[in-house]
Amino acid sequence: MRALVGVGGGIAAYKTAELVRALAERGVEVQVAMTSAAQQFVQPLTFAALTGRRVITSLFPAAGGAETLSSAVEHVSVAQESDVLVVAPATADLMAKFAHGLADDFLSTAYLAFTGPVVLAPSMNNNMWLHPATQANLEVLRSRRHLIVGPDEGLLACGTAGPGRMSQPDVIAQAVLSAVNLRRDLEGETVLVTAGPTQEPVDPVRFLSNRSTGKMGYALAEAALARGADVILVSGPVHLTPPRGALVVGVRTAAEMRQAVLDHLERATILIKAAAVADYHVAKVPEHKVKKTSARLSLELDPTPDILAELGRKKGDRLLIGFAAETEGLQQEARRKLKSKNCDMVVGNLVGREGAGFESDTNEVILALATGETLALPPASKRDVAGRILDEALKLRLALHSAQ
Repeated sequence: MRALVGVGGGIAAYKTAELVRALAERGVEVQVAMTSAAQQFVQPLTFAALTGRRVITSLFPAAGGAETLSSAVEHVSVAQESDVLVVAPATADLMAKFAHGLADDFLSTAYLAFTGPVVLAPSMNNNMWLHPATQANLEVLRSRRHLIVGPDEGLLACGTAGPGRMSQPDVIAQAVLSAVNLRRDLEGETVLVTAGPTQEPVDPVRFLSNRSTGKMGYALAEAALARGADVILVSGPVHLTPPRGALVVGVRTAAEMRQAVLDHLERATILIKAAAVADYHVAKVPEHKVKKTSARLSLELDPTPDILAELGRKKGDRLLIGFAAETEGLQQEARRKLKSKNCDMVVGNLVGREGAGFESDTNEVILALATGETLALPPASKRDVAGRILDEALKLRLALHSAQ
């Protein structure tokens, strides 16, 4: 689950650091956006350290930065990637902007681009909170079914007492989870996910590999964490931030990935083999770099270990999910692999097409199930596809247990 946390310009902004920590501890991936006023109270570096992510502080790139299409529409892309928008503190100014559709900075424009649940944690002087304008804006926001958390009553920073204190971070965090109706249906499960490519050395400086970026496997790990599972992520070389809360085991070769999977097999209850493992490795890797000449060079290749087939033999009562990346005959190949590797599900997708497969943020897959069904999922973000895969995995487990 991903949350966009907007920080408004109020003294309660220091509490938002605790809110970010509380969300992270609950398995939520947080992207922070700060208004210019918020930066007068808390430095962006505080939130960057807590999230491991760049904090968004402006609608436009920094002076001297290169303008790109992605940076120009970042408020749209971040809104689309987030499951929930949380604003804490939600100042009188921000609530007015949201109510009237004003968009003059990153947070207010992202609000208009966001279509999911919104959680607002107001914080302001008690007279500002009770002012008819603020109360009218509040009614507009409530009419949009936004969840308003607080404010609490008590002594305020300005020295007066009354309603206006931002609610405690733990209270807001629980409200965020409730707002998205977060399922914890994987609590008690340990999900082992493999992700990314492997690299098979040709010599000390070269290797054989493929175009996998690891995005699908990492999306599965994040989705499983958000649903309460313990996650072991065995990852080939990728340029992705490891999901917070997962045990990440970095590997390079197919042999190393096999060993890492076997080392953690006893803990796992669900096995998801999303990695694009190389099929061959160089039979004998030279100790020194191979020099270029005008002569043709031949490589003698041996098959790499078939990790999925080995897991199929050793899975016991674990659920085993494999992947099939194909350029043709997708359904036939997915069902063939399902049977030959003793999988419970095979996720198949056609690679080499725009918007699916390697190097894409979206995917379009079929699910070949051990029950005999084959489901075709519509194009969606890899995060949404990950959620559907986990949905079907749980249904499949129930169906298989009922049949026994």
